[in-house]
Amino acid sequence: MKKNISYLVVLFVLFSNSVFSQNGIETLTLNESFNYGKSVAVFGGSVSVIPASDSAKTLWEKHLRMTITNYGVGGAGFSSLQGDKTIPQQVDEAGVFDIYILWASTNDYTNKRDVGLYTDYTEFDGYDKEKLTSQAGGINYCIKKIYEINPHASIYFFTSSKAFKDRGGYDPFYSQGMVQYVEMQKMISELHGIPVLDQFILGGYNIHNKDLYYRDRVHMNALGYKKLGELQVSFLAFP
Repeated sequence: MKKNISYLVVLFVLFSNSVFSQNGIETLTLNESFNYGKSVAVFGGSVSVIPASDSAKTLWEKHLRMTITNYGVGGAGFSSLQGDKTIPQQVDEAGVFDIYILWASTNDYTNKRDVGLYTDYTEFDGYDKEKLTSQAGGINYCIKKIYEINPHASIYFFTSSKAFKDRGGYDPFYSQGMVQYVEMQKMISELHGIPVLDQFILGGYNIHNKDLYYRDRVHMNALGYKKLGELQVSFLAFP
C-alpha cells in the first residue's frame, strides 16, 4: 500500500499544472532518477507494440529521456507454445541494455496456457526445459537469460492489464481468471527481487470506463495508453 501511494504522489506532481509554483516550489524533476537517460528493451505481445502503445512510451522518452528498443510481437506469451515469436525468443535476440522490461500480455490466459509453478525452470527443478511450456517457466527463462546477457541489468516487470472478453479477464476475485496469471507474475518477480508494476489493479480500468480507454476487448486506445503511461513513468522513475 505504501508503494502504491508513492506512485500516486509522483503522478500528482508530474502531471498536475504545477499547483505549487505560485509559492516558489519547483515541480519535481526526474533527471535525478536512477533510470534517467537509460537504454531500455521491451518484450511482450501486441499490448506492448501496437501503435497506440506509443502514447505510453513517448511519456517515458519525454520525462525520463529513455531510449527504447521494442522487441514485442503480436500474439506472444511467456509459454513456449504461445505465439510465432514467444517472449523468451524475443529475449534470446536482445543485446545489452541498461533496463529490460517484461511487459506481460494476455495471451497466455486467453489461450489457456498452463500457469505453472513459481519454481518452473529454476534451480529448484534443475532448470527443467519441459517446464518452459508454462507461463511461469517462460518468465523464469527470460530472467535467467537477461542476467546471462547483462549481469548488471535492471529488470522490471509490467503485469498483464485487464481484458474484457469475459469475467475472468477483469475480475480480480474470479479465481480461475487472469488474476491467477497476474499473481504468478508477481510471485516470480518477488522470488528474483524484481520490481513489479501491477497494471491489472493499478491501471484503473473497469467495466464502466472501458469504452473510454479501450479500442476493443483487449487493447487500449491512445487515451488508455496515455493513462497507463503516466503510471509507468512514476514507476520507472522511482521503482
